[in-house]
Amino acid sequence: MCTTIMIEQERFIGGLSEFGRHLNNVLTNLSGAKTSEVLIEEDLERWNSLLKNTYVQNPWFTKEQVLYALTAWKNLLNEENLSEWINAYSKPGTTSKTVALILAGNIPLVGFHDLLSVLMSGNKALVKYPSNDKLLLPFLIRELETFIPEISEYVSFTDSKISDFDAVIATGSDNTSRYFEYYFASKPHIIRKNRNSVAVLTGEESIAELNGLAEDVFRYFGMGCRSVSKIYVPDGYNFDSLFNSFFNFNDIIQHQKYANNYDYNKAVYLMSGAAMLDNGFLLLKEDAGFGSPIGTLFFEYYNDKNRLKEVLKTNRERLQCVVGTDVYEGNIPFGTSQQPGLNTYADGVDTLKFLFEEI
Repeated sequence: MCTTIMIEQERFIGGLSEFGRHLNNVLTNLSGAKTSEVLIEEDLERWNSLLKNTYVQNPWFTKEQVLYALTAWKNLLNEENLSEWINAYSKPGTTSKTVALILAGNIPLVGFHDLLSVLMSGNKALVKYPSNDKLLLPFLIRELETFIPEISEYVSFTDSKISDFDAVIATGSDNTSRYFEYYFASKPHIIRKNRNSVAVLTGEESIAELNGLAEDVFRYFGMGCRSVSKIYVPDGYNFDSLFNSFFNFNDIIQHQKYANNYDYNKAVYLMSGAAMLDNGFLLLKEDAGFGSPIGTLFFEYYNDKNRLKEVLKTNRERLQCVVGTDVYEGNIPFGTSQQPGLNTYADGVDTLKFLFEEI
């Protein structure tokens, strides 16, 4: 397949850093806070239109959720972070190949890390975006052109069948992953399946830690693979303090689609006679599964940390994050599940290593 000369890496990092500063300025202006770099009315309207149209296309992508995702990326896109990230790898060659990206659309900008990884490795991205998120990534790439004019030559978007690519990174369900594995068998690939995140509590958590857990549970309406969908609590656990922290998110029930899911699942559990705890906007159901439905958080009691550790270890291929105590190697602190770093890779598969060494 024909290759092209890649963007010079140091200049790319510089452009991304400038873009990070631009995002910071945009977010400051959107918040209404005073800033020395006031956006012209046309630019501000363009960003506000993006937020409005994104919500119209996908009501799960509220202004708050999109701004949260943009803020997370603003915090990562600086020269120090980007250089530290890429310097951990051998320098790429002098030509670029085309990597197809089949992206998920469950949370805002969920595919930006894959896209950024492809570009940082010196390759081109052919992006097949999901039907429920066709606006955010193309908009950001157009914004990035101001700082890296040739970026449009390295990123293309399609909602049709993909062709003419050298490797693929595809994210989907357990069912679609089997199709991906078959269809892309002849190409270097990363295929991602369903994963969930859990938290382990000891009963000794501080209010700040429980508030952080609430963020892990409710951010993006609990729809991300890094969203905590199940908690493990010790026998006899008192849920009062946890519910107090969860109450910070009680207005989530005002979101119509979330409320519909909450009401539906509540009706199903009531008709089946399932026991549950209900605080008016979240159902807590004792369940051995990992993937709780929207509006529901599964929980399970434990009385032996070592046994729980073995359960988590046995199911590590099904888990994206383990939040909380040190009962599991690689656990992360409460409140950080939706704040992955540049070197935090989905499913634990090093995307940059794959891009540098296998295509």
